[in-house]
Amino acid sequence: MKKKILIVGGAGYVGGVIVDILLSKKKYDVTVFDNLLYEDSYRKDCKFIFGDIRDDKFYKSALNNYDTIIWLAALVGDGACSINPDLTDEINFQTLKKLKKYFRKKIIFISTCSVYGAQDGILNENSSVNPLSHYASSKLKCEKVLKDTNSIIFRLGTLFGVSDNYSRIRMDLVVNTLCAKAFFEGKLSVFGGDQFRPILHVKDVGRAIEIAINSNRKGIYNLSYKNMKIIDIANAIKKHFTKSKIIKTKIKFQDARNYRVTNNKASKELKFKPIYNLSYGIEELKKLLIEKRIKNFNDPRYTNQKYLELFKENI
Repeated sequence: MKKKILIVGGAGYVGGVIVDILLSKKKYDVTVFDNLLYEDSYRKDCKFIFGDIRDDKFYKSALNNYDTIIWLAALVGDGACSINPDLTDEINFQTLKKLKKYFRKKIIFISTCSVYGAQDGILNENSSVNPLSHYASSKLKCEKVLKDTNSIIFRLGTLFGVSDNYSRIRMDLVVNTLCAKAFFEGKLSVFGGDQFRPILHVKDVGRAIEIAINSNRKGIYNLSYKNMKIIDIANAIKKHFTKSKIIKTKIKFQDARNYRVTNNKASKELKFKPIYNLSYGIEELKKLLIEKRIKNFNDPRYTNQKYLELFKENI
């Protein structure tokens, strides 16, 4: 019998690749629930429910008919969440409390390594947390709600790369943004550059989630491919866009995050190992840009914060 999987927020950047992976395995009955905030339609060949996670009817529906709920729904990103902190709390945190109340089975929840804030050393899941934004704080509160439940929580590094053939690509992520700037503007603007980020290809998130569906493990897991300084990411991108120039400035960037994490727990307990490296991600982005599949990377729909600033009345 196929496992019944509900992917809440499954029409977005991360959801797109998860759906593709699960459908390709032919052993999952997949349903996507989404309000299509960033999309005009949903075209994948799986069950789809249009709705809003703030609607109590969603929680009182037949949720427990599903074996696993993958919870991706959230306002995502420091800038996007700072626009309306109360709305961030309502969407990111209050809804998760309702889910815990009504759903008794397995939850796979997407959190963020941003909960670590700015710290030295290599951080593991038992390291202290220091959220520096409304976004990170909302995710940390959700983690606490899910404590002692049948849940796997993934703290994701900064994502990069192309998700799938339908979902929008996010151009507000450091690797994706710098690739686009190198292509369209011929320059990579780096503020400071010594800040560390753990980076991770979005397709590896999908792989980790499929592993989690079939695991009996519970708890928090860091997910990353590699810890890299922003300047080193820029240098790696320049090798693929050889005519571009790196412009480094000492202007203090508003994003104070600076942290490195270890993947050891996910590797040991879940047998998860990233397979998509930075060069792969840069090349697939370069192909999209060369083929003019992204006409205007400044279009607000590619950037969570810009889009929400324009259309916040629609949320």
